[in-house]
Parts: sequence; structure tokens; C-alpha cells
Amino acid sequence: MSALTPGFADPVLGAQAAFRAVLEAMSRPGRIVTAGSALRPPAPMNQAAAAVLLTLADADTPLAQDAGADAEAWLRFHCGAPLVAPGAASFVLATGAAPALASLVQGSEEEPQNGATLILQVAALVAGEGWRLTGPGIETEHRLRVDGAPEGFLAAWAANRAGFPCGVDVVLCAGDRLAALPRTVSIAES
Repeated sequence: MSALTPGFADPVLGAQAAFRAVLEAMSRPGRIVTAGSALRPPAPMNQAAAAVLLTLADADTPLAQDAGADAEAWLRFHCGAPLVAPGAASFVLATGAAPALASLVQGSEEEPQNGATLILQVAALVAGEGWRLTGPGIETEHRLRVDGAPEGFLAAWAANRAGFPCGVDVVLCAGDRLAALPRTVSIAES
């Protein structure tokens, strides 16, 4: 793959559809939505992660990624986002080992919205089983199974949530499907 492979076939409509998917996922934590089905980003980046980045990253949003040189070139071409270390990034793409949530930008009491968003690729997302999610945007509880979540993720998530309003938001991506975990959501083992 090269940096010049296509992003969205129609940049405006593709970005709008992906933005609506990300918005739906963030406003309804744990709900699985589809985004970027037509995208063919460089491996190992999947379609959902590519759609999130093409939609949200731009020249003003520092980005860190571990997907390799082809992905770096592709993201530079399509997003124009400056590439930085994970501890300085607004968006962090983890296709392999995820960085510790505590090592990412947390925001501040005055500007909690500056906390990073971790775009974490996982093996699979399955609704109706697994973790129990509660919090804003969830009527009672939502169940989400995440295959391939990093070891110790739930403990790291509890520590992340304890720092609210500061902290990190996470977008889980599997193929062309994604689910979001805003820092306000509580996660319990099933």
C-alpha cells in the first residue's frame, strides 16, 4: 500500500457517515455500530479505526500510531495530523500492544476535554454478553464482550474513571465495527 490509496470514496459523505457512527457510539456506550466498510487502509489498521481517524484527526490533532510506515504515510496524506509520541497525542491508534491509559494525555480540571482518545483495535465485539456497562447514555445496563482487550484493562479503566472529569476515552474497533467507552462509563466483569 502507498500513501496515495483512497480514503473515503466521497470524502464529505464518508466523513459525515463515520462521524454519525462515532457520535452514536459515544452517546450510547457499548453499542456496536458499523463504520468505514468500504475503506481499505494499510494493514494492520482496520476499517473502523481508519474511519474514526479520517473523521476526527486533522492538522490540529496530534496523533500517535503503532501500525507502521505504510499507515503513517496513509494517515499523513489523508488526515495531515502531526505524528507524536503517545504521551503527547490527542488520538492514539493501538493496533498491537496498547499503551497504559495512565500514560496518555488526561486533560486538566480546567480543560478535561483535552484528554486523549485511544483507538484500540480488538479481535471482536459482541453485544449482549460480557462486560456490564453502566453510566450516562445507558438506561440500566449494557453488555459488551470484547475479545482481545489488553490484560488488566478493567483495572486500568477503573483508575481512569476515578480521575473524572479528566481521563481517556476509548473507541474499540474490530473490522468495520466500533463501540465507544467514554470516561464516564463504569465497567464490571460479567
